[in-house]
Amino acid sequence: MATGRVDFKGVQAKVSMETLLSHYDVRLRQVAAGEFRGRCPLPTHSSAKSTDNFSVSLTRNAWSCQSASCIAARSGRVGGNVFHFVAEMERCSLRQAALLLEHSLVDKQTAPSTGANERPAPGAEENRRLSFTLSNIDQSHPYVSSRGLSDETARYFGVGYYGGNGFLHGRVVIPIHNEHGELVAYSGRAIDETAPKYRLPAGFHKSHVLFNLHRAMASGGRSLILVEGYFDTFKIHQAGHHNVAALMGSSLSRRQSNLIRTYFDRAILMLDGDAAGKAATASAADALSSLIAVQIAELPSGSQPDQLAAKEIGQLLGGLAHDLPRPDR
Repeated sequence: MATGRVDFKGVQAKVSMETLLSHYDVRLRQVAAGEFRGRCPLPTHSSAKSTDNFSVSLTRNAWSCQSASCIAARSGRVGGNVFHFVAEMERCSLRQAALLLEHSLVDKQTAPSTGANERPAPGAEENRRLSFTLSNIDQSHPYVSSRGLSDETARYFGVGYYGGNGFLHGRVVIPIHNEHGELVAYSGRAIDETAPKYRLPAGFHKSHVLFNLHRAMASGGRSLILVEGYFDTFKIHQAGHHNVAALMGSSLSRRQSNLIRTYFDRAILMLDGDAAGKAATASAADALSSLIAVQIAELPSGSQPDQLAAKEIGQLLGGLAHDLPRPDR
């Protein structure tokens, strides 16, 4: 992908906050014409008591969060525009956020989730099953092995360098399935510093699925190891723990929470060990603890699961292997 000038003004004119609310499955209630409010979805939000601090104005195409944790994490800034929102959700730069919007969401315009009962957005569609599969995928590409994946793991997950045509050309592609095992998208990982780091097709709702959930369900257990990214999933699976699924980010949506509670009795949170990951862990634990049992595998500060050796992963999870009682529902 070209890494030249980004048309910030043009992208902002085409992508609205309502599109982003639908894409990230953010449920808010309407408080006035074009004004919405509710729980903050940002990974920087760590206050369990702040449940009504996030506001969106469709007329101004802007958002804000008044919680102390978000304001502190954003160096005193209360809110921002669509670029700031995506940058916070994806933990990337403003330029990377603009590129992500330009190549993924610029043509996707849907209505927000409105109403006090927080029903799904009227225009939000399910992720449709793909009618094709990609070929020309090189699973022995050096980038794959550089990330610590064995040949067997790469073949199992279908991960490899894509040499075909289209917007994923020149990237390492990762097949994404829904909970029924249906192929619904490919994610493309840049093999260099090209932005965005990951590219997803326009209209794909990553907040509607959990990566590798169908395989975790097939493992037969009732405990789920929840991580942030694809490569975290690969490394934990490769270490022998097959009941693992990923958020594909650091924000847990309500749709994802419902999927977890439907198929599992316990969640082991193994998110990144940086400040944003710890905030995301607190937020996810708060959301899931009333639904299922929750345990936390605390990573060394600043580390990620995909950076750990198999022995380290086993040590972190070893003390969390016992069953816990299912909470009353």
